[in-house]
Amino acid sequence: MSNVMLSSPDQMPERRPARSLWQTIKHAYIRPAVVLVLLLTVLTGLIYPGIVTGLAQLLFPYQANGSLISLHGKVVGSDLIGQYWTSSRYFHGRPSATLANDGSMAQPYNAENSSASNLGPTNAKLVQTVLQRITDLKKENPNAPVGPIPIDLVTASGSGLDPDISVAAAVYQIPRVATARGLSQNVVWQVVMNHVHGRFLLIFGEPLINVLEVNRVLDARK
Repeated sequence: MSNVMLSSPDQMPERRPARSLWQTIKHAYIRPAVVLVLLLTVLTGLIYPGIVTGLAQLLFPYQANGSLISLHGKVVGSDLIGQYWTSSRYFHGRPSATLANDGSMAQPYNAENSSASNLGPTNAKLVQTVLQRITDLKKENPNAPVGPIPIDLVTASGSGLDPDISVAAAVYQIPRVATARGLSQNVVWQVVMNHVHGRFLLIFGEPLINVLEVNRVLDARK
């Protein structure tokens, strides 16, 4: 005789009704996805930026606010973005290949449209442009030191917004700036040498001159 006992209907375990396909998708996929999006939004969109911004304002307020330079209470520029200098009284920065926002015409040092010419070193147009810059540079600086022309005075940077030039590029312009300001070349040379920024961490890059910084110092002289 079989030992298996048959249970009555009242004793059978209660079965849960099967979930519909929509309920399964909602609980297994949609709900976790929504919760994850909300969680990451709060963490990466509010908490993390808030902490980083607070620390930046506390530890590096000058850099965090754009490294802006003011003169008589008015912002005149930034240590990080170059300007288009044309007067013979001022040191000039690197050539800039930036265009107007609509790309219709050249607009040097347009911070809203940072760009390079994207021309390779063997491109005929680039060679012609550099040769023209050399001609213009020699015309603007007739008393420049004898020797090779600093390359950063005739070639544009990748961003078109470089605020710095090499020490050689600054020295090349000293005679012009000194003559235009009625100063001796030794005085202008000393100003330049007093504002040389060394290599980053003593090993990276090359010594450089911030153009806006040196021009402001010269303007401040009586």
